[in-house]
Amino acid sequence: MIDLKLLQRDFQSVSDKLIRKGVSVELLDSLKRKNEELKVAKIEYETLQAAQNTMSKEFGIYKKEGKDTSELKERVDANKIKIAEALEVQRIKQEELESIAMSIPNIPDDDVPNGKDDSDNVEIKKVLTPREFSFTPKEHWELAEQNGWIDFERGVKLATSRFSVSFGMGAKLERALINFMLNFNSKRGFEEVSVPSLVNRAALEGTGQLPKFEDDLYKVQDQELFLIPTAEVPVTNLYQDEILAPDKLPIRMTAYTACFRKEAGAAGRDTRGMIRQHQFHKVELVSITKPQDSDKIFDEMVQTASDLLSALDLPHRLMTLCSGDLGFGAAKTVDLEVWLPGQNSYREISSVSNTREFQARRAKIRFKDGDKNSFVHTLNGSSLAVGRTMVAIMENFQNEDGTITIPKALEPYLN
Repeated sequence: MIDLKLLQRDFQSVSDKLIRKGVSVELLDSLKRKNEELKVAKIEYETLQAAQNTMSKEFGIYKKEGKDTSELKERVDANKIKIAEALEVQRIKQEELESIAMSIPNIPDDDVPNGKDDSDNVEIKKVLTPREFSFTPKEHWELAEQNGWIDFERGVKLATSRFSVSFGMGAKLERALINFMLNFNSKRGFEEVSVPSLVNRAALEGTGQLPKFEDDLYKVQDQELFLIPTAEVPVTNLYQDEILAPDKLPIRMTAYTACFRKEAGAAGRDTRGMIRQHQFHKVELVSITKPQDSDKIFDEMVQTASDLLSALDLPHRLMTLCSGDLGFGAAKTVDLEVWLPGQNSYREISSVSNTREFQARRAKIRFKDGDKNSFVHTLNGSSLAVGRTMVAIMENFQNEDGTITIPKALEPYLN
């Protein structure tokens, strides 16, 4: 959640930054109105409380001087009722403001480039040179079916569209990639954790998926439990509502989970193949750190994901997302896009984001900062999306006869 005190101090500056991210003027006006109503409610309460303090002092003087206190007592009692009413109004206005604030995205960093969508993202650099083929490369779904690695029709039979089943070498390659990624990340200092695939509403509110993206989540009937859209949710919330010792920071974690998304906002996009599935596997990186260290750790996480792709000999590029393409909770994001020769384009395979204190404020994750408690910074990133990595391997390592060569880095994992 955005810092409401910052909003109250400098509403115009915060609004200008949020407009860069596509927040509507109407929503900001509503936020401003609720903010002003809360200010008025606070002033009313403080005025009544000050009057109560004054009358309490008078009451003491009257008692000491032996004066009649009956009329003053009536005023004191009447003011107490007004104070209780004013406090309730203040509470309601605070809840109304926070309710709107929960739907407001994070403020983008000042160095995030302006833009409306992914066409305005800025390339940082390319890593590795794409292979030149002596034949026309096939797309991954054709290679998957030809080699018997992935069966899309049986996925539909078992569930619905955008589900798939891996067989034989496809299933083994998936498992090998998961183990390779976890080991790689562990060597970079990220502690491996295993977390539930179901989380409660508070966890999803903490990382920003709720309330805004509820339509994109799978919910358990008659329970406040949801299938996770990413390991970022349970891993970040491991420290929900805790105050961490400063010497425990930074905390670096990596986790493998299945992920589940309805893709409600992506109708008609990538309906064929493995790019956009309702269930997919992913290895995630999560860091929790002191604010002064978050930029350095952000760069380390981007480098870890890039080095992982390089270890698999997969050409890719790094892209800084523009303000209009940033995710809800992100203050800054770098996407890693892998080269897919079958599609003749770069496609996202990892997204590394610094949320600053946005998630920590919602999830109440703090650390001892001298004599006060301060919010940590939280960061997350894919390292990597397993299905999309399989897609990249199939397309980049395909042979003219349709067979696929296994990257050398994975050979120890496949005997």
